[in-house]
Amino acid sequence: MCTAATYQTKDFYFGRTLDYEFSYGETVTITPRNFPFCFRDKGCIKTHYAFIGMAHVAGDYPLYYDAVNEKGLCIAGLNFVGNACYHAKKSGKDNIAQFELIPWILSQCADLKEARAMIEKINFWNEPFCDDMPLAQLHWIISDRTGSVTLESVKEGVFVYDNPVGVLTNNPPFPYQMFQLQNYMHLSADSPKNTFSDKLDLKTYSRGMGALGLPGDLSSQSRFVRVAFVKMNSRSDDDEKSSVSQFFHILGSVDQQRGCCHLENGEYEISIYTSCCNADRGIYYYKTYDNHGIVGVDMNREDLDAENLICYPLITDRSLEIQNG
Repeated sequence: MCTAATYQTKDFYFGRTLDYEFSYGETVTITPRNFPFCFRDKGCIKTHYAFIGMAHVAGDYPLYYDAVNEKGLCIAGLNFVGNACYHAKKSGKDNIAQFELIPWILSQCADLKEARAMIEKINFWNEPFCDDMPLAQLHWIISDRTGSVTLESVKEGVFVYDNPVGVLTNNPPFPYQMFQLQNYMHLSADSPKNTFSDKLDLKTYSRGMGALGLPGDLSSQSRFVRVAFVKMNSRSDDDEKSSVSQFFHILGSVDQQRGCCHLENGEYEISIYTSCCNADRGIYYYKTYDNHGIVGVDMNREDLDAENLICYPLITDRSLEIQNG
């Protein structure tokens, strides 16, 4: 289970949580402009836009969970189990496997408009990366500073939805997630007024009562509502530190703690990492479950004309600091 969000101050920010019971050994991975991408049905692209994101690198191939390219276009894939559906090859279409979508779009598209045009030609091909890696059932949020869309491949076909809140979680399909927001249109960051009855002298007894009814459970629908409310009401200064800090607070509203989501295999789902990328500057920040310090990787400090992947293992633990030690 995961949550993705956007945020805009002076710069544009994009990130997500990865909520799962174990890590695949993901790294912050930079794909430089001259790293060759060979697609199963579309040949090779030898020169392209550079991008940075979180990926599990398998056989020198970056399997990206989320990424942003040097032009500021962002994508994240989130679990969509039971609804995602991939299809056999189709003539006249760009047959792209699920694991190829992020590099296919980010290597060639400079903005959301170009990405939407490319998506119109895509057929999601049911081709796994390898026999040991079945296709993950995903849907995607694609964003730049002009807006966001949600991309879903289901039994009925491929659908692209405008995403005015710039938030995505897992199930149900995106139109149902948006529909549910109507049940919470009464929520407010302001203190409520008594509309219960003019015959009763009802008063607030606490700050924050305008958000009474905001769901607090860990289900994907509830996380969608909660992050949408927090994001749409967020305020921060425009500087980098304030903006990044606020973004982590937005996604922190759905942080998953070990012990609260018990799985059938006896494991517990946790927020393995939370990311925040400054899409305008190409800086990828992250925190991990046991490391709450914010770590950043700036792709513009690397040779973006190189031919090989550049990977940074996650800093997953930091010692506790005693201020008066």
